Amino acid sequence: MFESDVKLKLADCPKQVAAIVRETIQKIYPHYYPSGAVLFFFNQHSEVEIKERMSSEEIYLAMVRGNMIGTGSIRRNEICRLFILPEYQGKGYGSRLMDLLEARIFENYSKVHIDASFPAESMYLKRGYQIVSYEKIETENGDFLCYHTMEKERGGNLSV
Repeated sequence: MFESDVKLKLADCPKQVAAIVRETIQKIYPHYYPSGAVLFFFNQHSEVEIKERMSSEEIYLAMVRGNMIGTGSIRRNEICRLFILPEYQGKGYGSRLMDLLEARIFENYSKVHIDASFPAESMYLKRGYQIVSYEKIETENGDFLCYHTMEKERGGNLSV
């Protein structure tokens, strides 16, 4: 499989999207965040939350030769959700999904906004995103979820 094989399909089933998100969070996020922050991510991307957001976001499944490998969503000029299943990470699929989502946003906007989780931040920096602000949310057990809001203008760096 090659990263150029990635195709987007509008998601019509929040259960599929939630399954991709849940597996990715379970396997990757505990290496970056305390348990309260991981639980916060689960709650923000639950099947119920995704179903509610289907009316306000374009939610896509990333497909490679008929297999679901990830998901991404946009709301206006913001990428709201980007998850690649762990077994597909590090192979260029996340970058290809970003290419497709950014192209969709740049059809109508001059800037893309994203809240960057720690696992994905280095990819965004390589793609030309600039840090706009540092954010912190207190979660369960007094844990904190820390992240950067980032933006990229049309014509910014392409993936490296």
